[in-house]
Amino acid sequence: MRFVVVGSNFCHLTIDIGNEHTIGIGTDPGLQEIRTVQSVGSQGTCLLAEREGAKPPSSESAEGASREGYSARTTLKHPSKTKPLHSTRVNQQREASHMNYGPRYRLFPDKPQRESLGWQRNTVRQVYNHALYRLDQIPESEGTVRQRVWTVRDELPDLKQWWNDLTQVYSTVLQAAVERIYHSIKSLGQLKQNGFSVGELNWKKPREFKSFTYRQRGFELDKKSGPKGRGLLILKKVRGETLEIPIRLHRDVLDDADIKHVTVKQEATGVWYASFSVETETPKKPAPEDINSEDTVGLDLGVLNFVSDSDGRSIGRLDLDDDRERLEREQRSLSRKKYESRNWERQRSRVAKVHEGMSNKKRDYKHKLAHAYTTLYDAVFVEELDVKPMLESDGNARNKAEVGWRDFITILKHHGRKNGCHIVEVEPRGTTKECAECGVETAKPLWVREHSCPSCGFEVDRDFNAALNVQSRGLAKLGVVHSKATSSESLCDSDGLRKSRSDFRTPVETAATVDTRSVSASRVVESGSSALKEAASAAE
Repeated sequence: MRFVVVGSNFCHLTIDIGNEHTIGIGTDPGLQEIRTVQSVGSQGTCLLAEREGAKPPSSESAEGASREGYSARTTLKHPSKTKPLHSTRVNQQREASHMNYGPRYRLFPDKPQRESLGWQRNTVRQVYNHALYRLDQIPESEGTVRQRVWTVRDELPDLKQWWNDLTQVYSTVLQAAVERIYHSIKSLGQLKQNGFSVGELNWKKPREFKSFTYRQRGFELDKKSGPKGRGLLILKKVRGETLEIPIRLHRDVLDDADIKHVTVKQEATGVWYASFSVETETPKKPAPEDINSEDTVGLDLGVLNFVSDSDGRSIGRLDLDDDRERLEREQRSLSRKKYESRNWERQRSRVAKVHEGMSNKKRDYKHKLAHAYTTLYDAVFVEELDVKPMLESDGNARNKAEVGWRDFITILKHHGRKNGCHIVEVEPRGTTKECAECGVETAKPLWVREHSCPSCGFEVDRDFNAALNVQSRGLAKLGVVHSKATSSESLCDSDGLRKSRSDFRTPVETAATVDTRSVSASRVVESGSSALKEAASAAE
């Protein structure tokens, strides 16, 4: 028998009694409340008892439990495998009502502050390399990867006895650097399970280790110091000193949000950023039965036009031709410099700035587009694209890689959680060939940009037809009831005859009356959601 203390007023009783399944111990007149919590899997039913004004008994023996008078009754299917009570259900509820996101802000440190931040980044890098070395010395028989990494982490106080520089770094920063090894190994394991070929962790060179993290404490964000849109990020024990670094708050940090940790990172251009891990409540998504089909939209992702939706909008692709030409010039110049010379380093910084500018433009464009769709609609449907084989196929690979379809879907899901919008991925096969009206498939080469059905005569833009098919499949998958036929019905009758797509959503004849409206990418970047609203009102 053993007691496991969960909280100040809670106790979890686990009793191993061989093959017996039901036990009971004494009574307690002071016991105020007994709640039963169903554990996960085959671990049986555990008991969580709470007594007001009393502490749970210690985990010494069964006699201690009986002396305290705690009452327990539990059913154990596998007593030998019983684990201490874990708040799995509580964590699941917490995950369902909270979400983490990481807004990033630009820092403006002066020269002494940049030197101190660089010193701390390099010191944390050396701690990471030392922890990786110590992990290789611990045999695998000593425990799991997490246990061995945590063993190395626990050696940090002894390490400070002879490594004096570590006393000038905040303790949680050093702990996070060691724990990064465990998270990296865990990520490599997941990639290996998915069929990828992975290697091992290596020591980090100064140019490869760019960030350090404060967890829970050791930092403070002062949003009231400085002019509007500016503030101060206060970091403790950076080279033994407290730094007050100006920060540009281009977006508001929610007052009720809980900042879990902050990561300070130096980009390849030498610019410093701070990324906050913010926990906030997740808006509740509307139930599928409460969603109107008019409040949903299907998206077809392409190369000529980045997005074509089922409401008739055609969102243009971001024009990066000038940036690409400049990148080619700067890259050619870099290739002529002597490696790691002073001129090479100066030119490398120029190349990095061009890369950063292109990356920022694409990220800003996709975030604004995703925010617009997830705030205008209750559900957004996209194709579940497997981009890798598309990039490996012949022709147009650079354009496919540059538009970043999968990256946009990931950003769309993030904004869906943030704004309470359903994001549903549907099967992409046949969305272009299939007629949105009658369902007859018609092969079309890429250069044919209009859909003309030989069966029913339905004529519409090729991408618009695909977006309508995506919306139709998304409505059926999400379970939105929008017509006489229920969403649980298949596309074929019991006699095998195919039903019309109009049985599953608003009739497509209405789509023929919608004029497709073109929206430039620059318009989206300038005005965000307003560009989509104006296009929708113009189409009506």
